[in-house]
Amino acid sequence: MRTKQQLTEDIRTGRRAALVVNAHSRRGGRLHHDARDRLLAAGFTLLGDFPADRPGRLEESLEAAIGLAPDLLITGGGDGTISTAARLLAHRDIALGLLPLGTTNNFARTVGVPLTLEAAIGTLTGGTVVDVDLGVAGDMPFTNHVGVGLSADVMSNAPRRLKRVAGRYAYPMTALALLARHRPLHARVRAAGREHEFVTHQLYVANGGFHAGRPITADADADDRLLVAYPVGDGTRRGLLRETARNTATGHRRTLRDDPFLAVGELWLETDRPARVEVDGEPCGQTPIRIGIDPNALRIMAPPGTVDR
Repeated sequence: MRTKQQLTEDIRTGRRAALVVNAHSRRGGRLHHDARDRLLAAGFTLLGDFPADRPGRLEESLEAAIGLAPDLLITGGGDGTISTAARLLAHRDIALGLLPLGTTNNFARTVGVPLTLEAAIGTLTGGTVVDVDLGVAGDMPFTNHVGVGLSADVMSNAPRRLKRVAGRYAYPMTALALLARHRPLHARVRAAGREHEFVTHQLYVANGGFHAGRPITADADADDRLLVAYPVGDGTRRGLLRETARNTATGHRRTLRDDPFLAVGELWLETDRPARVEVDGEPCGQTPIRIGIDPNALRIMAPPGTVDR
């Protein structure tokens, strides 16, 4: 496998890439052709261009692109699309290039990739290859987070049309509609020889630094060998709403040392009843579940000067 420096140089000089755009992401269908034209204008040779324009076609398109052995696999879509690409690219000698075309774009925010198409392509042409951690929920790698509780119901019920129209606000709108009949969970987290118990409507375990388009804390990132487990509020609906509002307003000022954050390398999560689990917005079984870290598992094209541990 090439070093990161060699891969960076090969991408900058050879510009050998493949493009996969999820046409079902918020902006993917509308911006696919524009993205392709801009990449060609920037000097990239596209070995393949794969629009994932049918349900269930994303993995097939990504596998086809990987089979062409590009130096850079450019993936356009939201966090679910990026997480799927990351899972398939783990431990390969191919870098992932990000075109943030989704609703919240948490992973792009975490690694500092700009959210506009023009600036994101600028990162692909002048950036540098770094490696970041992936989380692993059960046996499923992920980029951003694991959600247990209300979020799993929200991801299953948020209308696609609402996401296109309302963007990231589609999720809290759907959550409010579901909250009236949602029961709190009694959750137990076992990590580093200790047990932590929470009564909450929502528990997250994050690998990255952003959730719902907002910072979790000022010092969480995707390259620190840590997971961040935290409940959102207590067992009351009012507590969930209050804490959600607080996180939105103060995430950039909080640190991993503050309550209620639990920063660990691995954990076991169980609940008083089997609860659905979502991983980066996709269903992933139910509790109990082990969640860990696969360190430096994914190579990405990041902005120049990105810290690479």
